[in-house]
Amino acid sequence: MAELEVEIPRLIKKYQAKTGRLLTIGTVESATGGRIADRITNVPGSSDYFKGSLVAYSNEAKIALVGVKKATLEKHGAVSERSALEMARGGRKLLDVDICVSDTGIAGPAGGTPSKPVGLFYLGLAAEDISFSQTHVFSGNREGNKLGAAEAVLDMLKRYLVQCIDTTGRR
Repeated sequence: MAELEVEIPRLIKKYQAKTGRLLTIGTVESATGGRIADRITNVPGSSDYFKGSLVAYSNEAKIALVGVKKATLEKHGAVSERSALEMARGGRKLLDVDICVSDTGIAGPAGGTPSKPVGLFYLGLAAEDISFSQTHVFSGNREGNKLGAAEAVLDMLKRYLVQCIDTTGRR
């Protein structure tokens, strides 16, 4: 099976061949610390479709740079579905991309609570007509949790691209 970061440009090219339109991608990362962007940019030619990334680690950066609402952070916390969605939507606008993915989580080894355990990650994806999130709980160490989250985001992006290709022309 091909690595996800290699599969993604193949799908983008397939979508472009079908529609004549090149999709662009961006990332807003928190707990993964840039690992998603690193994997995407490890592929030669990624500059054709990858516009950029922002690592918004602190709540202040999430608010000031990405547009996460202060009320969201106060009510739901930085590690929440709502925050992941606002990060993806804000990043899509900030980076002027077709699709933006995001992550926020508790990598560990500390920081967990009974309701938000170590390894909990929320992933977001925002596109023109849809935004959605996924919840994952990884059981590794700090590095393993970050790598697991990056892999899960790339898988979520891949599945979304497959769906875009499959539904193109049916609307």
